[in-house]
Amino acid sequence: MSEKSASKFFGRFRRKHLLTLMAGVALVTDAGAGFGLAAHNAAYAQTVQGGLITPSSPDQKIPDFVHLVKQVKPAVVSITSTIKADAAAEEGGGMGGGGMPFPFPFPFQMAPQNSRQLIEARGSGFLISPDGYVVTNNHVVKGATKVKVTLDDGTTLPAKIVGRDGKTDIALLKITSSQKLPFIELGNSDDVQPGQWVVAVGNPYGLGGTVTAGIVSARGRDINEGPYDNFIQVDAPINRGNSGGPLFTQDGKVVGVNTAILSPSGGGSIGIGFAIPSDTVRSVTDQLRKTGHVVRGYLGVNAQNVSPAMVKALGLPPAADGAAPAGALIASVSSDSPAEKAGLKPEDVIVKFNGQKVATPHDLAVRVASIAPGEKVAVEYVRAGKPATATVTIGNLASASNDSGISGSAPGPHLGVALTPLTGDIRRQLGVGDGVKGVVVKDVQPGSAASMAGVAPGDIIQSVGGKAVDTPRAVVTAVRSALGAKKPVLLRILRDGQSLFVAISADGDDSSSSDNGDDDDN
Repeated sequence: MSEKSASKFFGRFRRKHLLTLMAGVALVTDAGAGFGLAAHNAAYAQTVQGGLITPSSPDQKIPDFVHLVKQVKPAVVSITSTIKADAAAEEGGGMGGGGMPFPFPFPFQMAPQNSRQLIEARGSGFLISPDGYVVTNNHVVKGATKVKVTLDDGTTLPAKIVGRDGKTDIALLKITSSQKLPFIELGNSDDVQPGQWVVAVGNPYGLGGTVTAGIVSARGRDINEGPYDNFIQVDAPINRGNSGGPLFTQDGKVVGVNTAILSPSGGGSIGIGFAIPSDTVRSVTDQLRKTGHVVRGYLGVNAQNVSPAMVKALGLPPAADGAAPAGALIASVSSDSPAEKAGLKPEDVIVKFNGQKVATPHDLAVRVASIAPGEKVAVEYVRAGKPATATVTIGNLASASNDSGISGSAPGPHLGVALTPLTGDIRRQLGVGDGVKGVVVKDVQPGSAASMAGVAPGDIIQSVGGKAVDTPRAVVTAVRSALGAKKPVLLRILRDGQSLFVAISADGDDSSSSDNGDDDDN
């Protein structure tokens, strides 16, 4: 073949196969719409020659939320809290400061008022009843001297704080109107699945009635911001001022309350937000509406995760390939506790509580806390390889002798610590002998008087005001007595084998600590 003939041949080859390739691309693109090769060739020819282009629509479309938003938006409100400047500064200290990746409390927009002593904090909320009950975040109204609620139609009404719960960051407000108000219903957050579409409505940056959408990214997130963390993670854009606003599923039910974001720089949203599950919101708001405060259930066990090595030793069924063993292994049972009365023992592995699966000790803590004291629940567990069920009458955490919290809903002054007895298992963890007496600091509330004085988890409180203590109840009684008399509290603690004193006042002033070099364990 001559060079000229070869050039013509390859030219025809290229043109022929270029058309075939283009038709093939069209075929692959619209294969799901039922078009054949001939139809696409005809469509391509029409495009080349000129004419109306009529693209086909795929069978499955991205959800349209217009109808949903029109129905739910009238129940979403904007909240403006008037807060003292010093209280707001203290609150702002937790907004991602100190290297914390989660700006919690959620950073909401603040604008100075005429008075230098007051500022305005703006957040979101939603109506849950026709008579004016409004759900929002605790941190939106914490420290507020005045709260106003602005409805979707622009009406602004004064609001009363019915009750707040800092441990779940939920608050309940009440507004009064001459007419019945539109409200929305709390759904079942346990039914929410990763990948499900959700819609957030709120007041970001003061722009009321803003709608954003995304999917549920994960459930049961523990971000170490509270003892009962159990967040729904979403990728819907949530920004400053969305705090307290509702998270909807496509059936118009509220499945979460937007409360926190992941923001390494402390700025706006990067697409990772967290919402309080509606099941938690329902439990807390029901109590706040009835009594103005929250009481939590108490079981009376210390539990730990089940390691893969423990599965055979405990006689548990093997976990699925690659899955972590599920359950809460009871390490110790408190004396005279609901768990002891029901017959639960160390080495029992709790796998279900009140009909809900228990994957970790954290799961167990969240589920126990949500049960009202006095209620009877079924606890399913495995003992020596055999499944069993116990009926437990749940106790009241506020009056329990184990895991007693000086902070929280208990009345009176507090330091902001949670305590637990010095058990044999904890002794081994801390490396202290049987001769050491005292009570272990299990947790310290950020920003509390104890935290500011330097008290840390793992410290062993050995005396309060010069009196030896060996139970959480003894510490609580001694601390309340001192704070009630408006006196600083002197704690003698043991830390890493060294004794030291810490002086704390209820408001955090005059707090100091000194190492006295005393290694005496008595």
